[in-house]
Amino acid sequence: MLKRKIVITHTLEQNLIDQIKEILPDWTIIMGKDREIWQEHLHDAEIIAGWKKGIEKECLVPESKLKWLQTWSAGVNSLPLESLESRNITLTSANGVHAYPISETIFALMLGLTRKIHTYVKNQQARKWHHSGMNLEMHEKTVGIIGVGTIGKEAAKIAKAFGMKVIGVRHSGKQQEFVDEMYTTNQLDIVLPNCDYVVVTLPLTKETHRLFGSKQFDLMKSTAFFINIGRGEIVVEKDLIAALQRGHIAGAGLDVFEQEPLTVDSPLWEMENVIITPHTSGSTEHYNQRVVENILIPNLKNYISGNKPSLNLVDYSKGY
Repeated sequence: MLKRKIVITHTLEQNLIDQIKEILPDWTIIMGKDREIWQEHLHDAEIIAGWKKGIEKECLVPESKLKWLQTWSAGVNSLPLESLESRNITLTSANGVHAYPISETIFALMLGLTRKIHTYVKNQQARKWHHSGMNLEMHEKTVGIIGVGTIGKEAAKIAKAFGMKVIGVRHSGKQQEFVDEMYTTNQLDIVLPNCDYVVVTLPLTKETHRLFGSKQFDLMKSTAFFINIGRGEIVVEKDLIAALQRGHIAGAGLDVFEQEPLTVDSPLWEMENVIITPHTSGSTEHYNQRVVENILIPNLKNYISGNKPSLNLVDYSKGY
């Protein structure tokens, strides 16, 4: 009888491997970041942990044994969701592992723009001693967090250390600790005029696609900063560029873009009031450990007990 098989498309530390083996002593475990290690095993893997581009050709075919896919990312918008759903494959995400690194990036961008750190770095490189008109501070300002999930909650918590007023937006409108006022997504236009900082932490879905365009930027204060660490396609990029060029908003901190890598001819590269990071806000030294110990292992324990993995279970109808 063939052993049940799990494919993990990442290279893990030995202590994490040992924990997985302890739970799956009788399984075949195929693991490694190089495609040649796991390519031929995809079609008969019952579990795949870590989606890679192109693997649907092997694991979403009639003879495939795949029953559960655990992603290594929080977002699932790049996956073939319709095909996965039609095959009744359980899908769980890595949502939650990013709360610390992404919230740190959010505040790095907010502080950088507020205190002109990026400008001073350029001045340092040019050996230029100049005040550069720095006169803003973050304390007691208002931040609008558009998408109050795990990341949004952590950002709201940090904002309270700055004495900030926190306005939240989430699909359900359900109240959340550290958020002073909560609104639903269809009330976004009420929220934007009141914010000194607008932080987008939303997943990309049909409802959030191109949610921010010229209308939304026109509603924002001319002194407000826009931070996007969600997904680039949530924003109409040409409208954001126009808003920045015309002074409709004060600046932007951007980790995600409509097209990645950001094209070399994008005006965003040269804007003094923009800080760019290359979709790295979730990067952390603890990434694999958190995915494995906080999500994969608890879900594995449920799965081998005959239950459906429940942590970060993706609702196909919502897209997250």
